[in-house]
Amino acid sequence: MATTKNVAGPKKSGFQGVRDAIWIIVICFAIAFCFYQFFLGNPDNFEGGDRAGHPANLMGTIYKGGIVVSIILTLLLTVIALGVERYLALRVAFGKMPLPKFTAEVKAAIKAGDFTKAQGLCDKMRGSVANVVSASLKAYKEMESAQGIKKSQKVAKIQQAHEEATQLEMPTLQMNLPIVATIVTLGTLTALFGTVLGMINSFQALAAGGGGDSLQLSAGISEALVNTASGILTSWFAVVIYNFFTNKIDKLTYALDEVGYTIAQTYEANHADEA
Repeated sequence: MATTKNVAGPKKSGFQGVRDAIWIIVICFAIAFCFYQFFLGNPDNFEGGDRAGHPANLMGTIYKGGIVVSIILTLLLTVIALGVERYLALRVAFGKMPLPKFTAEVKAAIKAGDFTKAQGLCDKMRGSVANVVSASLKAYKEMESAQGIKKSQKVAKIQQAHEEATQLEMPTLQMNLPIVATIVTLGTLTALFGTVLGMINSFQALAAGGGGDSLQLSAGISEALVNTASGILTSWFAVVIYNFFTNKIDKLTYALDEVGYTIAQTYEANHADEA
């Protein structure tokens, strides 16, 4: 009984994404720490040119948020960097043609039995979508010449080849998105941690009593509020970026399923007289 081999798409080309995202995080931390120390902590941002004094502007106020600010900035920069990385990777994965146009044209070619045109569209399209469709077309051609297999089994093998090719592409599409999803929670938790630290400092100033601790009290309140605001901003960015790219991947997956179903149904229709 003839069998099909695990079908992979054509060799991938172009930007496939950053696999070692830890280096992105390390670089973002270095940038965030330098930004916190040398830009936000610039003496010109404080009255009297002393970091221990009252902030003279917004930059000084953010600096008063404490070292937790640099951690939150690291998370924010990481989200932005991974957002750019995912945009570039998915741009390659989606291919060179608009996805709706490619899906419509390749379905029309398959229904018309013009598999040469369908393969030509894949060669022109490239990317993950083209890889999966090419794998399905290859399985279709193999089943045309396969002997000793029932039609239902051939259709199942075409569908299996499509699913296997899709699974090979999914890791590339979803790469680093779990990190973004984690930062959604980490941003909020880190903000809460910084807020608690700020409130602790504020209560310590109140416990000390006297007007001389008013500076420490205001610094503690600034630390709490700055961390809360920056953490919420980071989580907001992470949620938007994660949902944006998840939605794009869902659209691509739906288009792949649609084309895969068309290929399998076309084979079944063209071989209606087989058992």
